[in-house]
Amino acid sequence: MSLSRQCSRTASSGGATATLTYVYSEQTAVLGPLATYAEPNTYDLCVAHAKGRPVPRGWDVIRWLAE
Repeated sequence: MSLSRQCSRTASSGGATATLTYVYSEQTAVLGPLATYAEPNTYDLCVAHAKGRPVPRGWDVIRWLAE
């Protein structure tokens, strides 16, 4: 099992360090440590994109990343 994945943002060449998941039914974005497995409805992000990832207006963001 390898946790070496690239950032999902097309302009990024960085390695992924966090996983972003949208919970549409609750209008919530969840950003946490890199998931063990890549899932089709999640986004793996590098440090720079994890810190500045925009979410839809009015949505809540749950973060549990070490700053």
